[in-house]
Amino acid sequence: MKFSIQSLYNWYRDLIRNSKYRWWVILGTLLYFVSPFDIIPDFFPIVGEIDDVFLLTLLVTEVSGLVIEGFKARRGTVDANVDTQATDTTQDSTSSATVDVDAVSVK
Repeated sequence: MKFSIQSLYNWYRDLIRNSKYRWWVILGTLLYFVSPFDIIPDFFPIVGEIDDVFLLTLLVTEVSGLVIEGFKARRGTVDANVDTQATDTTQDSTSSATVDVDAVSVK
């Protein structure tokens, strides 16, 4: 098995998107951030904080993405209810449906 940063990132992202493990991953990431025991110890001036900053940036990015997706999902359901009520009262309007598609790159 080949190790790469991309595979580590995909593993972390999939793990944090799983609602069963989400809070454990967030708690573990925060504990790693404040822990003195790291992959690269913090007593090295700049290099020691690189792994902490990388992991904290990854955590903030993923959690903010989850919050934004949740907000859009709630907003989308509210807008969908308003649209269906509007189309029920007026017979002349046309109904439009939004379809969400996950893009996959083919290599």
